Amino acid sequence: MENPKCDKMILAIIQGEDYQNLITDLNQHGFYATVLESSGGFLKKQSVTLMIGLNHERLEEAMAVLKRYGQRTVTQYESILTGNSMSPMETAIPVATRLGGVVLFVLEVDRFERY
Repeated sequence: MENPKCDKMILAIIQGEDYQNLITDLNQHGFYATVLESSGGFLKKQSVTLMIGLNHERLEEAMAVLKRYGQRTVTQYESILTGNSMSPMETAIPVATRLGGVVLFVLEVDRFERY
């Protein structure tokens, strides 16, 4: 069985700690990626750039997998002081915080060869 023509490439930049789960998810959906270590953004955090070659017919499916990793939130607890100056109390309140994110570019592939 011949693979469909690879005519699109997604370059996806994600936070370093997110990439292993994303790669597993992509693989389970039949997508394979080349991983490039990278850094950038605020405080030069560790990131990973994925190169994913695919046929245009599966582009939306791949984008849906990537999108799930761009909308990840976790609950973190933030301390606030309550009470008065005579008897202050520290209270932790839950705050939903968005983590990670995906920046991606979809490129046309003029030529694809495998040797």
